[in-house]
Amino acid sequence: MKKVLHFWKEIFKLRGMPKVTVALMADKANSNELFYQKMVDEYYVYTRKRHRKFPLIRHDQYGVALLVLPETFDEYFMMVEGAARRNFKKAKRLGYEFKKIVHNDFIDDISEIWKSATVRQGEVPVHIKEGRVTPMTHPESKTDVHDYCYYGVLKDGKLFAYAGCMISGELCAIEHIYGHAKFQSDGVVPMLIMGIAGEMISEWDNVRFYTYDTFLGAGETLRRFKKKFGFKPYNVKWKL
Repeated sequence: MKKVLHFWKEIFKLRGMPKVTVALMADKANSNELFYQKMVDEYYVYTRKRHRKFPLIRHDQYGVALLVLPETFDEYFMMVEGAARRNFKKAKRLGYEFKKIVHNDFIDDISEIWKSATVRQGEVPVHIKEGRVTPMTHPESKTDVHDYCYYGVLKDGKLFAYAGCMISGELCAIEHIYGHAKFQSDGVVPMLIMGIAGEMISEWDNVRFYTYDTFLGAGETLRRFKKKFGFKPYNVKWKL
């Protein structure tokens, strides 16, 4: 009974969610490497699975943390909360820069980032605690419709925060994101999140939606953090 009440409490919190349809453009993956065809298919299957905490609904159906991207980065910059803008400006002032990275060029830095914190929205898996980073082996994408990209925040050539993003048709989804715990106060993660939005706006013509997991089941602190960068809860219909 307690679980049922909790479920409806969560749904009530997210009532009135706007609805969007997001096209993954699977048909355009047929000319790409098999990796990207499988990536799109597996993501769609994932969205159809039952939510781990709320089995009456599908995983990425209600409460998806989504941002409808505006036309320009300047517009996005003014959409986010003042604290986010200040964090971004602080990181820039301290000499950090956002850029697309090659994951395997920063294995040692990623290992250091992983080992910098033992708790990140919950207990950290052993391989992350120990900094055991596996090199990425996926092939280079042949199109500008589907890709798996890494973005980072660097200073003097050293990586301090990074994210892996799945790009599929109209969607850019943050799959994982990590920042060095000792440098969080420098604004490295805010610069990363906002930098990715800017990259999608300027470089990816098909991408209209930017997601950062879900609000459903997330704690209040994490929900507040996502809202800070313009993410809002949506009811999403996924179009393969």
